[in-house]
Amino acid sequence: MNTIMRYLFLYFLLFVSFVYSQEHIKDSMVTSNEEIIDYGLNAYFDGNSKGVLESTKKLNTIFAKQKDSLILAKFYQYKAMYYELEYKSDSSFYFYDQSKNISKQINDSLEVGRRLLSMANIQRSVNDFLGSEISSIEALQYLEPLKSNKYIVNLYNNLGLVSVDLGQQKQALEYYNKAIEVNTLIKDFRRKERAYLHIINNIGLLYQTHKNHQKAIGYFKQGLQFDSIRDKYPLHYSLLLENLAASNFLLKKKTNVLNQYNEVLEIRKKHKEEVDLPITYINLTDYHIERKEFNVAKNYANEALNYANKTHNNKYCLEALRRLSNLSTGNQSKAYLEEYIQLNDSLFQQERQLKNQFAKIRYETDKTEKENEDLKIENEKTIAEAELQKQRATIGLLLSGISIMFLLSSISFFRFRRKKLLFQSQLQKIEAREQERRQIAKSLHDEVAGDLRLLHRKLEKSFLLEEAQKLELVKDNVRNLSHQLSSVSFEDVPFRDQILNLVSDYFSPDFIIKVNGLKEIDWSEANKSIKRLLYLSLRECIQNCQKYAEASKMTINFSIHKKSVFLDVADNGKGFDTATQKKGIGLLNLQERVQDLNGTLTIESEVGKGTKIIIQTPLNA
Repeated sequence: MNTIMRYLFLYFLLFVSFVYSQEHIKDSMVTSNEEIIDYGLNAYFDGNSKGVLESTKKLNTIFAKQKDSLILAKFYQYKAMYYELEYKSDSSFYFYDQSKNISKQINDSLEVGRRLLSMANIQRSVNDFLGSEISSIEALQYLEPLKSNKYIVNLYNNLGLVSVDLGQQKQALEYYNKAIEVNTLIKDFRRKERAYLHIINNIGLLYQTHKNHQKAIGYFKQGLQFDSIRDKYPLHYSLLLENLAASNFLLKKKTNVLNQYNEVLEIRKKHKEEVDLPITYINLTDYHIERKEFNVAKNYANEALNYANKTHNNKYCLEALRRLSNLSTGNQSKAYLEEYIQLNDSLFQQERQLKNQFAKIRYETDKTEKENEDLKIENEKTIAEAELQKQRATIGLLLSGISIMFLLSSISFFRFRRKKLLFQSQLQKIEAREQERRQIAKSLHDEVAGDLRLLHRKLEKSFLLEEAQKLELVKDNVRNLSHQLSSVSFEDVPFRDQILNLVSDYFSPDFIIKVNGLKEIDWSEANKSIKRLLYLSLRECIQNCQKYAEASKMTINFSIHKKSVFLDVADNGKGFDTATQKKGIGLLNLQERVQDLNGTLTIESEVGKGTKIIIQTPLNA
């Protein structure tokens, strides 16, 4: 039985070591993966397509080794991000969809929602407003149960923008207000502020689109009054300032418009925000056309076209070409107009093609999901049948195993129960012996010592002084024996105080006693027999040390480890050879007491190096 238990324990240790080593390896791999993911994400936000591509290749290599679906989903996501930076919307949409599908398979709702948000943004950018709306609503179904508020805000904001493009002003306002409501729940303070400014700007644009410029200006000013906005969020500041200037310009309030446009231009150039530079140049073009400064206006229109081509912003390319056509004459004007018509037709065809392509991707995805669902049901049926056969084949083994486990448990339980009963029986015997000792001590003190006192007085009265002196010694020995036999009570005086009183009785400048650990232990958990054993053992150790050790210092340490209490007593006395010197009656009695309570007594000593006594007993019966 003991051999089996030892083998089981050894197997358990080996298993734990194996699991720990695997977890350690896994942790180091995760750290490396996270660094690659973070690098690629930072590269994406910096517009560094090469950095994103580098991370994409590394993720592909990692997946080839680990076959981890999480890594595969990230690989598709980063591939989509790369194509997004390369202005290839169709490829980007396709790989976002692939990443989303992998995340669906592993039930990663957060990643599914985030990929749908990216897909919705791409669809809106190519004027697939209905598709963007569908993707956004589907994303909310995944993210709202998770309360992933920072992405939910973006989705409601996107739905607001889509509703504006679809001419649904009331619906757009509802979405924007919902975005503001959810934004209050975001814990990241700076993210919350940026999102709020973005939404306020979009509401202003909504009213600007519907030519309600007074109301639009109110929202733009509300954003611009934000605390330290120019220093904290310069790009949001420039966006709001430009839209404010545009509404004032359209209301014919042109006092500060040019200065505001120039300030926006300066901020965007400083922060290399080239994506938004075309609209600033177009606004400056319109301003100078209004003032009939056509050469200046043409220069700004050319700058707008230059940056629109550079950032692949076809919408602003059209705006710039239309203005250049109007500002030019003859063949040059005709050339700009033809380029405008050609680009407009191309964009119309491209948008139509992209919408169809996005719809086809979604259709193929839905079709694949339906086929996978049907296949999953068939597989589940097959697996269920196989499992049923397997269960029937193994049920006998399980029952046998359970029976063996029950038998082993029963044996262990009864062994433990028997051991506990024997220990309790031993405690009862010890208590009975202590009761006998207390009775003997009482008889010696009250009866024998009393009789000796009477006899002592008679001898003194008879002038038998020598005999009276000898009887006095006998009386002292009887009293000491009475004290030795008497037990201690921890009901009136706590164990801690009993020990301190004991130490105080023997402490002197020539014999210093130091006690450690006594106050740190909750002695209420130890039963009386254990405390009595520790008290009497310590008393025996101190008395032996004073009588025989010639020590000047003693150190007493109390400690608890698991369910055992330890008493370590060490002195700096002359010590003795434990191999040759026999134990005295006191140590033999001490050893007997310790063994009665299933404890152990260890004596370590060398001549000239002091003595150390270690007692270990159960903390409680």
